[in-house]
Amino acid sequence: MSEHIVKVLEAKFITHDVKRFVVEKPEGYDFIPGQATDVSINIPEWKDQLRPFTFTSLRESKYLEFMIKLYSDHEGVTKMLSRVNAGDELILHDVFGAIQYEKPGIFLAAGSGITPFISILRELYRRNQINGNRLIYCNKTSEDIILGDELYKMLKKNFVNVLTRENTVGFIGKRIDRNFLIENIVDFSQHFYVCGPDSFVSDINRQLIDLGADTDTLVFEK
Repeated sequence: MSEHIVKVLEAKFITHDVKRFVVEKPEGYDFIPGQATDVSINIPEWKDQLRPFTFTSLRESKYLEFMIKLYSDHEGVTKMLSRVNAGDELILHDVFGAIQYEKPGIFLAAGSGITPFISILRELYRRNQINGNRLIYCNKTSEDIILGDELYKMLKKNFVNVLTRENTVGFIGKRIDRNFLIENIVDFSQHFYVCGPDSFVSDINRQLIDLGADTDTLVFEK
């Protein structure tokens, strides 16, 4: 397993519990939008504690970017990452991931599950190929939405926000369940990209298949 020590160039909170990290890009290091790598913190007691995070930068960028949800309720890697700032070092490992763009379809994300889709959507937008894609993004409250303004700029009316614990003008205040899918999706023969907590992914995939989606059209991290 390869290791690349990179310096943190920027570190900034973009929501109350999500921090954006911009780091150096090792020479020859490449990824396909939607993929991830294992990351650790380059200090003795943490360097062997690897956690997977998705690239959110454009593939051709001169730097790498991650948007990481931090959990402060226990002494883990993400809580330690809350203390990592510009000038500190991270260790990147091999690239992996099954989520890759195939053809236009519907992206269904919950919480930080949006991160694999950010690089994909940015790439499609840059290439002027985003038409025909739709994003349904589920969060607890509006404060949890990651990059809401940018996602709206890219997708316009094809950006659907779902909030499960808040009723706000412009947002759908309900869960993504079978009835929601029936009401909001006309064609179940298209591609579906699903990412979020394991229970979200398994529930959505099961419901999509039950409603007529082909297993070959479901793209998710297996």
